[in-house]
Amino acid sequence: MTASDAPGFCVHCGQTSPGGADHPACHNPRTALEPPRYCTFCARRLVVQVSPLGWTARCSRHGGTASG
Repeated sequence: MTASDAPGFCVHCGQTSPGGADHPACHNPRTALEPPRYCTFCARRLVVQVSPLGWTARCSRHGGTASG
């Protein structure tokens, strides 16, 4: 991974955020339980699937992640 591939976007709103961390406005108890909605590398909307056992989120360019 190069410096240009470092996380730089908030997973909840998609806005620029150093290190891919949540913004103070996005960081609250409700969002702590929410799956990510935006890719931290490119800010694209993620394809998110929620099930009773957890969630999966996939970026068309950078791949996927899952809860748990």
